[in-house]
Amino acid sequence: MQAASFVRIAAVSALGAAALAACAPMPAPGPVAANGGLSTSFSAADFAWSSQAGNAVIEGRTAYGPGYACAGSVGLTPETPYTRHRFLNLYGSLDRAALPASEVRARSVGEASADYRGYVRDTTCDAQGRFRFDDLPQGGWFIIAPVRQGSGEPVVLMRRVETGSRGAVSVTLD
Repeated sequence: MQAASFVRIAAVSALGAAALAACAPMPAPGPVAANGGLSTSFSAADFAWSSQAGNAVIEGRTAYGPGYACAGSVGLTPETPYTRHRFLNLYGSLDRAALPASEVRARSVGEASADYRGYVRDTTCDAQGRFRFDDLPQGGWFIIAPVRQGSGEPVVLMRRVETGSRGAVSVTLD
């Protein structure tokens, strides 16, 4: 009787551990270095995943404040050790930011690799501040959108998003 109880307890424990493991978040594609995943060196291998076609979509809109509207193209940058380093230094966060464009431009992270720019996707907002990126692979991305109120200085909105293998991710930049 005790052996059967032990087997049942072990089986239930194993099922519980498997269920918890299935719920664990998947890391973004690409290597994460021991230094927290930051690198000053561009590596095309780190970006390769982002050029693959996928089934994910990012549907977004800007909603910074009254009277603010999109003031240029919306950029979508793959999350890699190189871009994490750049974005942390430019925006002070890897999650989200809203900073005056002049402040972002004043921060130094070195010259961007010309190769890096080839992996950045861009689109434009419609009159309601909505934008969309289609056919994305699964992974981490940084969205950058400048907004402006009248003729005032642009504010750059940044947000990190994670796409899954299917479906749309909705995001509001505010």
